[in-house]
Amino acid sequence: MAEVYNVRIHDRQKGTDYTVQVPDDRYILQTAENQTADLPFACRNGACTTCAVRVLSGDLHQPEAMGLSPDLREQGYALLCVSYPRSDLEVETQDEDEVYELQFGRYFGKGKVRFGIPIEDD
Repeated sequence: MAEVYNVRIHDRQKGTDYTVQVPDDRYILQTAENQTADLPFACRNGACTTCAVRVLSGDLHQPEAMGLSPDLREQGYALLCVSYPRSDLEVETQDEDEVYELQFGRYFGKGKVRFGIPIEDD
């Protein structure tokens, strides 16, 4: 039998809070939507950062979160579309551009790149 956890989601962009009950064998995003939460999403398969959150307290499991680097996961970021609760949780939605910049910003805006290696201007 699945454990059920309380998940509090603060939607920063809308200034809305949701508290939903999520079994540990169900995705948080889909279960929250089934309980009337209106949260950001796009791909629903862990490949983008539209549903990214920062975990404020609690634990979750996100084995399919290929859209987040291991470094960002260690910093407490998660993708709700592919996350399972492992305890009561409190999370906060993030701006997709902020998360994208944290993950990829070091690769852009630094001049020309050839095959992933920065090159000097001629």
